[in-house]
Amino acid sequence: MEKTPTARFVFVLLFLTCSIAAAGAEYFKYKDPKQPLNVRIEDLLSRMTLVEKIGQMAQIERKNVSFEVIKNYFIGGVVSEGGSSPAPNASARVWVDMVNEIQKAALSTRLGIPVIYGIDAVHGHGTVYKATIFPHNIGLGATRDPALVKKIGAATALEVRATGITYAFSPSIAVCRDPRWGRCYESFSEDPKLVQEMTEIIPGLQGDIPKNSLKGVPFVAGKTKIAACAKHYVGDGGTYMGINENNTIANFHELLSIHMPPYYNAIIKGVSTVMVSYSSWNGVKMHANHFLLTDFLKNKLRFRGFIISDYEGVDRITTPSGINYTFSLQTGILAGIDMLMIPYDYPRYFESFLELVHKNVIPMSRINDAVRRILRVKFIMGLFENPFGDYSLANEIGKQEHRDLAREAVRKSLVLLKNGKSYSEPILPLPKKAKKILVAGSNADNLGYQCGGWTIKWQGLSGNNLTIGTTLLDAIKATVDPSTEVVFSENPDTYFIQGNDFSYAIVAIGEHSYAETFGDNLNLTIAEPGPNTIKNVCEHIKCVVVVISGRPVVIKPYVNMIDAVVAAWLPGTEGRGITDVLFGDYGFTGKLPKTWFKSVDQLPMNFGDAYYDPLYPFGFGLTTEPVKTSH
Repeated sequence: MEKTPTARFVFVLLFLTCSIAAAGAEYFKYKDPKQPLNVRIEDLLSRMTLVEKIGQMAQIERKNVSFEVIKNYFIGGVVSEGGSSPAPNASARVWVDMVNEIQKAALSTRLGIPVIYGIDAVHGHGTVYKATIFPHNIGLGATRDPALVKKIGAATALEVRATGITYAFSPSIAVCRDPRWGRCYESFSEDPKLVQEMTEIIPGLQGDIPKNSLKGVPFVAGKTKIAACAKHYVGDGGTYMGINENNTIANFHELLSIHMPPYYNAIIKGVSTVMVSYSSWNGVKMHANHFLLTDFLKNKLRFRGFIISDYEGVDRITTPSGINYTFSLQTGILAGIDMLMIPYDYPRYFESFLELVHKNVIPMSRINDAVRRILRVKFIMGLFENPFGDYSLANEIGKQEHRDLAREAVRKSLVLLKNGKSYSEPILPLPKKAKKILVAGSNADNLGYQCGGWTIKWQGLSGNNLTIGTTLLDAIKATVDPSTEVVFSENPDTYFIQGNDFSYAIVAIGEHSYAETFGDNLNLTIAEPGPNTIKNVCEHIKCVVVVISGRPVVIKPYVNMIDAVVAAWLPGTEGRGITDVLFGDYGFTGKLPKTWFKSVDQLPMNFGDAYYDPLYPFGFGLTTEPVKTSH
């Protein structure tokens, strides 16, 4: 039977459609998860243009991401800078929607390479409303409990994955040698050995590396784990006078014995990425240090993940920042940086980068090394097979199991520095049943101060409406006997104290929230009106002072008038962890991860120094037994 014109047209259309489909289904080795990892990497790399490679090396701020930007620039990474979220109090769904739109744009490009999305989840998923906020690292160092820290890593990974994000700029494995540094609370300890133990957070975040795995190869165990980032390489905790982004003056032996050891453990545990420090080593910016980035980290330590710059870190190779951008870019890339955090001015990055390649300043071998490393991490993470966020994980954010874990971490992080005016008359644990108790101090009912920096906003916030959590005051009210009257006065005067018959007082003072450079502090005094509150209260009634701070602060002038002193660090959202121990449901077990100085004139002063005369030494911590009847 002769075909009608219409039938002929349909037949041709079907033939063409099948031909196009067949062409579209062309076999790409890099898309096949059954192919060996290196085969996939090399296959994809061989297909990439120069612009696509340069795009993979760029990480830009989520506010600048659009379908057009990804299509035109083939962006490889996206970042939420400190406090950057899709909407105030955004839900998990809103986060996942945003991440998935970004991934759709990436997958629609010629080669369909998914982006890696990074965020600062440094003590839980801090940018996200309702997330569990764990104690900052200095508190975790006080627990001396690597297994607990590993569990915290796993819980954080789940909450990060619940927002569709696959990469955290965590952990900081800095060795803080000077508490004047504004990032000291991001460090587990002044002792490199303790920081090494706490790198157990990495397998918590990423999963346990397989037993037969080659050392130095990155590893991420699937859809409930995330890529981790060891930071800030290297020596960021040793800068002169603790000044952030400053110069670490140390010989090579000192660098290797104090600041480098945690990186050995991180690499052995399969850490996916390493972030470069803003700081310098003996006057050379780390972002420009070829010896430490390439010769040592990549070649000697055989690190196979990718090296990422800090936020606009390459720009800061020059002073002032960005004054000679082409020079900075050339220096940073040739030093060994693989992915550059260029949150805003990515057009300038592309223009300068292409110019440097065309002038034969940056060789293709350096670019290929960088892209191989980035692709290796993306393949290992399973991003090509599972690029999209999972809406079903929404309930992981702030779930009770994670809050219970955070509460346990708070309990174990508390360090008891003094208990009673004499050893024979301890004041702790406190009785739950009392006629009337006073709660005072600017940090007693302030969730923002309790959580510290990197919580909702980069610098943190003050007050109780930033996220969901329990302040110390709330915790005290929930813990004491129903017949006990709890009176809160932030900064009571002596008349108020004398006019009430208080059984005892709990005074919570310390620091206000800060992050990074804004936290650099050369005097380390308790925030006002803290000292005044201590004097007013503790000169008149029995008092327990709870110090909520990111580091040791000046307390020597007040110690004699105080009955008990507790270092609570920055405990996060679970204030009940403090009262669990104050009232004796659990005993005090925490040990100082950092030397507590008498005077800032002694700084820097660390355990093992020739001259060591602290108020409380590294490793100090009184213990108490739990009150048996309270369980």
